[in-house]
Amino acid sequence: MSSSVVNRNHHVTAVITHRVRSGREAGYEEWIKGISADARQFDGHLGVNILRPQPGHSSSDYVIVLQFDTCGHLDGWLNSDIRKGWIERAQPLIQEKETIQVLTGLEGWFQLPTQPLKAAPKRYKQAVLVWIGVMLVSLLVTPLIAPLLTPLPMLLRTAISVAITVALLTYVIMPQLTRWFQRWLFA
Repeated sequence: MSSSVVNRNHHVTAVITHRVRSGREAGYEEWIKGISADARQFDGHLGVNILRPQPGHSSSDYVIVLQFDTCGHLDGWLNSDIRKGWIERAQPLIQEKETIQVLTGLEGWFQLPTQPLKAAPKRYKQAVLVWIGVMLVSLLVTPLIAPLLTPLPMLLRTAISVAITVALLTYVIMPQLTRWFQRWLFA
């Protein structure tokens, strides 16, 4: 990750793909628990999501979506001796070397781990999915939090509401919408 390409002071997501050997899934699941626990101890760690292979599909790819507050903190984790030790332990469990994609902007909302970064969906499709995502938050979450925020000043209410919306879109809604609409989105 070059600082000329990536703004090192912004939220960053690493999408790591491992193709797990047949019959080694249970060992890999244990490995994921261990490495995830260690990653959480690093400065700037914001969260980790694991996308497991779909039952009935031929793919054995596990995708780890790892988020840090800055590129520097992500670099610290990716280059740490602790992670290197975990990667060495994973070698008997995986078929080939891991792939790592680093996403620093909204492209992470629309990037499937198996798609190259240059295959971004058309902007109108991105706009439609963002609209659906914002509508879901507006219709389902806003009525729940509005009564709690009523006593607060308008600026603070708005700031909290927007923060909740962005967090839900980034970590929950957009990843799910991207999976559900992937055929249309990437056609």
